[in-house]
Formats: sequence, C-alpha cells, structure tokens
Amino acid sequence: MSKFIKILLVILAALVITLSCFIFDIMNYAGAPAGRDDVTKFVVIEKGQSFNATLDALAKAGVITNPLKFKLFARIKGYDKKIHAGEYALSPVMPPALILDTMLRGKVYLHKITVPEGYNMQQVAEVISGAGFGTVENLMKITTDPVFLQEKRIHAGTLEGYLYPNTYYFPKDEPCENIISAMVEKFQSVFSPEWEKRAKELGFSIHEIITLASIIEKETASQDERRIISSVFHNRLKKGMRLETDPTVIYGIKNYKGNITRKHLSDRTPYNTYKIPGLPPGPIAGPGYESIKAALYPAETDYLFFVSKNDGTHIFSADFKEHGRAVRKYQVKK
Repeated sequence: MSKFIKILLVILAALVITLSCFIFDIMNYAGAPAGRDDVTKFVVIEKGQSFNATLDALAKAGVITNPLKFKLFARIKGYDKKIHAGEYALSPVMPPALILDTMLRGKVYLHKITVPEGYNMQQVAEVISGAGFGTVENLMKITTDPVFLQEKRIHAGTLEGYLYPNTYYFPKDEPCENIISAMVEKFQSVFSPEWEKRAKELGFSIHEIITLASIIEKETASQDERRIISSVFHNRLKKGMRLETDPTVIYGIKNYKGNITRKHLSDRTPYNTYKIPGLPPGPIAGPGYESIKAALYPAETDYLFFVSKNDGTHIFSADFKEHGRAVRKYQVKK
C-alpha cells in the first residue's frame, strides 16, 4: 500500500470519526431539554414563515438554547420545511426533538370554551368572545343569519336553544362560523332520531321540544325535578292553561335588571306566558341533555302548579287551593 493511500485512509477515517461525533452531538442535543423550568411558552408560527424566523421565535421564548443545532437536527431529519403554522404551547423541559415533532404534526394549542347549560345566545357569544374568538356583535350576527341557519338545517329564526352546552376546543384564530357550527352540530348529534320520533308521538316539533326544554332548564337545576316540572307544563298545555313561567317573561324583557315586577307580568310580549297561550315562539336558553330528555319523557303526575321552596327545589300541587297554601308558606312570608 502506497504512502498516499495510507494518508488518504487516515484522512477518511478522521472525517468519519468527526462526522460521527458531530451527528452524535446533534442527536444528543435533540434529546436534551433546554431547561428544568416546566413553564408553558406560547409560540406562534405564521403561515409562510421562514424556518430561521421560527428558530428566532423558539429561542426568544426560551424553549431552545442552540438555534444552530436545532436547525441542523431539523435539516438532518428533513423536517425544516414541513413545519405547520399555528400556536404552540411549548416548554423548556421539552427536548428539541419533541418540540420539532409537535410542530411537524401540527399539534397546535387548543383554546377551551365551556358553554354552561341554560346560557342564552347572548351569554354564549360573550363566552366565545371572552375566549379570544371574534366580537359579540359578529357572533350574534352569525346566530341570526337566515342563510347560515338554512345551511345548518335549523328551522327557526335564530340559533337560540341550538348552541349545545358543552366544552369545546379550538385553535387560535378559528373562524367564528366554525365555532358556532361545531355547537350546532353537537346539538344535532345529541338529538337522536329516537328523540325526533318521540317528539312526533307527543305532537311536538323539534323546535317546540327545545323551547319547552329550555324553560325546564331555567326553572330548576335539580336533576330529580326536571321530569316533574316537565309534567306540570305538559299537563297545563293539555288543559289549555297558560304556562305562567317567570323565565320566559324575563327573556322577553330588554335590559332586565334582575327584579321581575307586576308590570313585567302584565306586559303582553311574545314571551310573556302569563298572557300568551301555549309555548313562547322559541327557546329562551340552551338546554342540556337531561332537560331535553325531560321535555320528551315527562313524569306521570297530575300536578298543575309548583312553587320554589327557596332552597333550589319546589313544592308541587295538583289544584289551585293546595298551590295557594304552598305560595303562602314559601313565598308570601318570605
């Protein structure tokens, strides 16, 4: 073997060793967290953003300590041009390999929106807007848009009652239309064909059942009472009696201040069930699963009245005289 070839082999061996050490160092870096502080740092990757800009954002957030090594690791893996745009919740305790994998998979941070049972459209819009998605005005516009309602197969004038109470998760900058759509679609998945059949058996449309369910939702938070309260309303409707329920009156009052008056009860509005016969024109809130079920499957009772016992429950009566005694005991003296 000539001297030249020996030198060449030594050089090649040195290069292989150097390259191996380099790759080992990069891989070792990729598996080592930048720090020990388990704090969440939000990093936003814009659409079309260069990888160098991404490196700057990660370094500025403190989730990586060596942008060059991170870049080399991404290049070795061939991932530097496959990053998804979005908002990411990252931490210094995450190894660079995991940070890169998170962005490669597009596992963006999802913002939580919780809609409680019994919230009306305005309140739902405030919750969504408060979570950082759009304005209340724009959200309310969507919920009353005839074209949007038609697309969602909602046969009503608004989406009141159809924004299903639940917890939802959405990425940053999710269009408001998509958020509203998800809530309507959740309602439609919950209201099963069996329930639709049951509504027809009772002689109610879906809209009427949701209207009744929304009243039940607002009248009681007691799981044990929902079907009984439903029976009262069903019994009154069968007898042609007015429902005479305060929550509907309140819904029909503009700028309600929290105190229902005799004047409110005497004003003839579309939602004053002390004055109008039957159900109001639509739901007054978003009913939950149990309230919808109660509207469809009321308890079998002869009750026609109920009055609050001021402890979250009610006393039920079958005749007016008995009801009068309950009112005097639990309300008048109070």
